[in-house]
Amino acid sequence: MYCSKILMEWAPNIHLLGMLTMTYTIVYRKKALYPIYTYILLNGLFAGFSAWWIPYLYIWTVLWGVTMLLPQNMPKKVAVPVYMLVCGLHGLAFGTLYAPAQALMFGLSLKGTIAWIVAGLPWDAVHALGNLAAGTLIVPLSFLLNKIEKASGRL
Repeated sequence: MYCSKILMEWAPNIHLLGMLTMTYTIVYRKKALYPIYTYILLNGLFAGFSAWWIPYLYIWTVLWGVTMLLPQNMPKKVAVPVYMLVCGLHGLAFGTLYAPAQALMFGLSLKGTIAWIVAGLPWDAVHALGNLAAGTLIVPLSFLLNKIEKASGRL
């Protein structure tokens, strides 16, 4: 997850993190929290444990939780658009999910928090489009990862 983030830094707000979070959750369920929080820890270690990092402690868990609530045996024709939509919506909601921590850490009023969210909407839209596109990979990668894990006897 961390390597994919570094490789995609040339494209602002476009990355594979939402897709990987959902793929790991579909395959590993609760154990998906291990790579998610490993990514968060590595991000802090290499980029610094600063105010920007604190919301990461819950933002990725929101996507994990939503994915956990989705039915596990959806037909592929249903799963592809559902996973793409969830992944895209997480990108669109990223700034809004980030906002409570920003408000608490920097003493923003409700008006200031809303202004902060609105100002970030163009970037959240880019984030959503990137996540929507990356979401097309969730079903095939989940299938492949399940196949590898079953062949190795781990699932």
